[in-house]
Amino acid sequence: MIPNITRGSRIGGLMVYLASTDSDKTKNAHSEPHLVAGDAAIMAWYDDGVLDRDDALAIAKHLDRPRKNFGVEVKVKNFEWDAVKKERVHVGYKDASVWHCSLSLRAEEGALTDQQWGDIANDFVDSMGFTEASGKAQCRWAAVNHGTSENGNHHIHLAVSLVREDGTKASTHGDYKRAQETCRELEVKYGLEELSTVHASRGYDRAEKATAAREKREMHRSSLARKVRASAGASATEAEFVRRARNTGLLVRPRYAKNTTDVIVGYSVAERPKLGERPIWFGGGTLASDLKLGALREEWMDSPHLATEAAKEWNAAARNRRTVSRTGPENATPPAEMWVEYTRSATALADQLRTIPRDDHATWAKAAREVSGAFAAWSYRLEPTPGPLAATAAELSRTAQLRAPRQHGKPVALPSIAGTAMLFMAASSKNKTAAQTALMVQLINTAFAVYEMHAQSGRTREAQRIRSVVEEQLAPFTGTMPKAVLVGAEQQSTSDVSGPARAVDIARRGLVPIRPGSAVPTTPTPAKPYQPARRDSGSGLDR
Repeated sequence: MIPNITRGSRIGGLMVYLASTDSDKTKNAHSEPHLVAGDAAIMAWYDDGVLDRDDALAIAKHLDRPRKNFGVEVKVKNFEWDAVKKERVHVGYKDASVWHCSLSLRAEEGALTDQQWGDIANDFVDSMGFTEASGKAQCRWAAVNHGTSENGNHHIHLAVSLVREDGTKASTHGDYKRAQETCRELEVKYGLEELSTVHASRGYDRAEKATAAREKREMHRSSLARKVRASAGASATEAEFVRRARNTGLLVRPRYAKNTTDVIVGYSVAERPKLGERPIWFGGGTLASDLKLGALREEWMDSPHLATEAAKEWNAAARNRRTVSRTGPENATPPAEMWVEYTRSATALADQLRTIPRDDHATWAKAAREVSGAFAAWSYRLEPTPGPLAATAAELSRTAQLRAPRQHGKPVALPSIAGTAMLFMAASSKNKTAAQTALMVQLINTAFAVYEMHAQSGRTREAQRIRSVVEEQLAPFTGTMPKAVLVGAEQQSTSDVSGPARAVDIARRGLVPIRPGSAVPTTPTPAKPYQPARRDSGSGLDR
């Protein structure tokens, strides 16, 4: 990893450059520049969406606020080339309140995920003495992922304001040497091997993790992501999603298009704070790339009427008023036959995944997203504190998050189990039933297929994480479930009920090595033409 440090005074100009995708104005063509790390305020307000000029200027204003508030000047010696002396000579001082450093990998090292870059950026600024880890007030900073340069180097840029939150100046003495030493340490720590360039989960702020550990709870972003994922998977419309999210106890607020109050382009969520505290907001995209509002809308019914209903629910949430509708599906009890229906759909999904090429990342991501949503919903219903269901949901959600979704096309049509989350959200929080077991074992079959897909694709890290959570956490939980008997399935053959025993074995005994007849074809076959599998038939509405 190669650091390259420069100094300057125009934080706005730097951020506009970092957000620019105009190859005529940049040294390298920037591909979808987006944030991967930054100070706590930056990460709370901005997700991983592509930055535009307005975003860049807003971030620059935030970074530069301590300097302006305290009226502090940061200067360095200014040198110019003297043609007579044939050397650089000191001609005065110049403003240099902005510290800019790029961190670049060799082309042979491939690319890192956003989470890896976020961890590296946090460690780097800690080591450089710009955060509270130095024992001083922190500097405001942001890290932008520029993707791969024309030379094949995957890299990020860090922009740091050298005026700390208390108005003192951060020292940059020996920063070139310290940056090199830090890079060597991070290379050892992270291995910097060629990691998966397909999936990328979100990182987190180190202070957030420290606070959670101190308060002996999980990080807010983890609980928020699980509740949002459960609510989204259980909903057929956007308005229903808003109501379900609020019913889980979340604070929800919309992000409106500029100069409008009825066009919603994003959202933020927060856990309800303790008395006297302020909520900590997270944008949907900062929780997970597949939890952006645009990505969620792809799975919901849409029409002008439904869009109007959604806007009313968003506005009610923004004003902390009661939900507009009180008779939505979230208040109904699904019939027992639906457990049979969705169990059959889950069985069909697990079977058809056998025909999906392991490089059809969009289809695998969609399957992982639906299964993750089901486990997230069940976790919300059964687990007062995060347990094996939450861990399984979190692990599968990694596969649901594609690094560059647009590069992978659309998923092929498969049996949908999105409504499974709705069943678990409506289930009793006290009792486990045989119908739940029958559905669960099919979900485990799907998780097993995802595991084998990663293993056969050479992504041993991802495969091992899924294997670990199934063997170490889900197995004990499975042992407490009643025997699988499908409710209302008198006509169903005995083989249909006993068939999922393979999934129970997987959970109880652990994932086994890849073997003949695995869920993933060893020879990839062409993906089927895309056929939308959305739960709607009405015309869409551009929002």
